[in-house]
Amino acid sequence: MANPRSDFAFPFRVDPASQQTAQVAYPAHVDQMVRQLLLTSPGERVNLPQFGCGLRSLVFAPNTDALAATVKLRVMQGLSQWLAGIVNVVDVEVAGGTALLDAGTLAVTVIYTLVETQTNQTVTVTVQ
Repeated sequence: MANPRSDFAFPFRVDPASQQTAQVAYPAHVDQMVRQLLLTSPGERVNLPQFGCGLRSLVFAPNTDALAATVKLRVMQGLSQWLAGIVNVVDVEVAGGTALLDAGTLAVTVIYTLVETQTNQTVTVTVQ
């Protein structure tokens, strides 16, 4: 029986037990890639200045339908640009400054299908 696919863990580190590069299961690796995309601001990475969604710049925007639409658009564009062929986005849900969240907090939930396994995954990121 073949070993299930794995990939590098994020953040990049050495596993103390094996003294090798730390590995995680492939679904966890993709989860980490989605989180990196959502939490990175464009211009933050020197070699990939376009990478990221810029969610932190929207944290204090008024909590309106326009904010939710802007966040959803940025996330969907980022995922289709940087993770095309790895994930298929099912839905993006946005919540900000509600009774459940403090003002200046934005929660983004991405529901996607992992292309390789055709399984649905959910990632929620809260930005303050």
